[in-house]
Amino acid sequence: MVLLVDDQAMIGEAVRRLLADEPDMDFHYCSDASQAISIAEHIAPTVILQDLVMPGVEGMTLLRQYRAHPATRRTPVVVLSTKEEPRTKLEAFAAGANDYLVKLPDKIELIARLQYHSRAYLNQLQRDEAYRALRESQQKLLEANIELQRLNNMDGLTRLNNRRRFDEYASIEWQRAARDHSELSILLADVDDFKSYNDTYGHLAGDEALKQIAAALLGSCCRPADLVARFGGEEFAVVLPSTSSAAAQDVAERLRQAVSNLHIPHQGSKVGGEVTLSIGGATGTARGGTLINLINRADAALYEAKRAGKNRVIQVQL
Repeated sequence: MVLLVDDQAMIGEAVRRLLADEPDMDFHYCSDASQAISIAEHIAPTVILQDLVMPGVEGMTLLRQYRAHPATRRTPVVVLSTKEEPRTKLEAFAAGANDYLVKLPDKIELIARLQYHSRAYLNQLQRDEAYRALRESQQKLLEANIELQRLNNMDGLTRLNNRRRFDEYASIEWQRAARDHSELSILLADVDDFKSYNDTYGHLAGDEALKQIAAALLGSCCRPADLVARFGGEEFAVVLPSTSSAAAQDVAERLRQAVSNLHIPHQGSKVGGEVTLSIGGATGTARGGTLINLINRADAALYEAKRAGKNRVIQVQL
């Protein structure tokens, strides 16, 4: 797709004749330089032939306009000029020209240069499209992998982190606590008399209650580093990095109260007429034992909360 920009009609006709026998070349002519970019936007040339001396718009200025316009920024431009001075050529290339011919050039040379620049331009467009498609594909793959990882770490019912993610995250934070000589707190929570809830209201209602409880727990952990997970069944777990025993006690009480505030009816509860939560917590450092011991102490504290009457928090220091 060749666009000739030249104010002389006789030059336009001469170039048309030179290209007339080329079946793979579509020739367009523009005699008004001020309309060149508009026409180029419309026909999308693969190469532009342009005179340097034209009324209205100076040739060097038009070259710069091509390079500043999105539609012609990368379109090859071959300058046609009666001047062969090195300085004029230097200015043309500095302004954005890709090639320089003294008019009128030989037919074979003109066709060869037009074909070369057109092929190079089309190949560049194809490469750009391939790179764009590759980048999009890579981005979609990355997003799919992130989503897959998220789903692998998610409990299907409550949309909280699952047990696998809890184990992984707790291990990471335990190692961090060892490096930083900081404390790590673990909370284990259990819905009181939940078997009785399922027996009374049915398992679908039980699932809905777990969803509400999960949302309440998640909304009550304020820090981005805190992780809330479904530990299994009606049990939940919370990882609290860099959290003292007193601070963990406060968080646990907030979680317990958040569930109480849901006011979910529970006729089978031995605590009261609503769903409640018992929580056991343990706080420790790497100097004081292992992560397994910390989780076991939190579990033991949970059982102690159950034996003490449920709907309460028991917090221990490892």
